[in-house]
Amino acid sequence: MDHNNSYSASYAAAGVDITAGYKAVELMKKHIARTRNEGCLDDVGGFGGCFGLPIAGMEEPVLVSGTDGVGTKLKLAILMDKHNTIGIDCVAMCVNDIICVGAKPLFFLDYIACGKNVPEKIAEIVGGVAEGCVQAGSALIGGETAEHPGMMPEEEYDLAGFAVGIVDKKKILDKTTMRPGDVVIALPSTGIHSNGFSLCRKVFDIDNNNPQLYVSREELGGKTIAEALLTPTKIYVKPVLALLEQVNVRGISHITGGGFYENIPRSIPDGLGAKIDKSAVKVLPIFDLIAKFGNIPERDMFNTYNMGVGMSIVVPADQKDLALSILKANGEDAYVIGTIVESEEKVILE
Repeated sequence: MDHNNSYSASYAAAGVDITAGYKAVELMKKHIARTRNEGCLDDVGGFGGCFGLPIAGMEEPVLVSGTDGVGTKLKLAILMDKHNTIGIDCVAMCVNDIICVGAKPLFFLDYIACGKNVPEKIAEIVGGVAEGCVQAGSALIGGETAEHPGMMPEEEYDLAGFAVGIVDKKKILDKTTMRPGDVVIALPSTGIHSNGFSLCRKVFDIDNNNPQLYVSREELGGKTIAEALLTPTKIYVKPVLALLEQVNVRGISHITGGGFYENIPRSIPDGLGAKIDKSAVKVLPIFDLIAKFGNIPERDMFNTYNMGVGMSIVVPADQKDLALSILKANGEDAYVIGTIVESEEKVILE
């Protein structure tokens, strides 16, 4: 599209450069092209993203949607001036939610609000969003970048998005099928993902750019705290979809803000609880550092962070070995962390 005649000096004087928006779109197109799949019907730049629904073979197709942002993890990305992975987090927070229903993600749209539109930075952010979409097998079919002078400092921005997926109604996961003796399987996280950063900012004094953030640490494999914290959220779509094809999955929980105590109960019916063996949980070193620096009690840690478990999956005991083999064949170092028991308490950590 030719925007040569589109320029408003008055709008630019007020802090909004519409030509920067056009340049950002041109720069991000190469990233968006990587996400195109069979459902995409048009190019970026129109007023709405169009997508053809793949409903062949489905008796009652159901659309499943999820929306989220990245939260105050953005503070660290801005501080480090590293913007090419934060978009992965945004996609992950949405698609990891909708696969808990049993749905396959179809497409994603993002929204970026910024103090000043720097086209190269916006394209870098969208490049991360596109990478997340590639990992999820989802098309990036549109989005919006809004320049908000006076609402936020020029260097700051916020990022949010939403995903839409599809599932045959009869295949929606039904937690009421869960039974005592079922096994709880953990899928490892890559770090703290995108939750609990307000506490991290306090613990590590991030807002004051604590020099300790940039010191390589042996317990982090030579990474700095800042690098470990900015590690993008893991996207579990492809291994979970592979699992759903062969195993009678009873329930899935995406472990986000609120940790074990808030998220695991969401996939467990009344009268049952998940008995978790704490000694089996492979806690990542970054969580030990958070607890140490902040003098945070263990229960608060498990009630805030994923502690190294990005997703928990409940399967029948007689399908445990099959489930583990499928997940491992799809790149997940999955392992058992507990069982389902009769209980009025939804999560029992022992």
